[in-house]
Amino acid sequence: MVKEVPIWEKSNLTLEEAAAYSGIGINKLRKMTDEQNCQFVLWNGTKRLIKRKKLDEYTETAYSI
Repeated sequence: MVKEVPIWEKSNLTLEEAAAYSGIGINKLRKMTDEQNCQFVLWNGTKRLIKRKKLDEYTETAYSI
């Protein structure tokens, strides 16, 4: 039996999960997280994870993306 954790309870999200959670497209998220000063990306080797709480904070204060 595999227990599925809801997206809103995960601390780190894949690009696909972050896109579904935030409504921001995968390509836009990829472009945003490629920037050197991005505060909501976590690199695990070459795998890119999105810090959910930091992404929420960013979208709360952003005027446009």
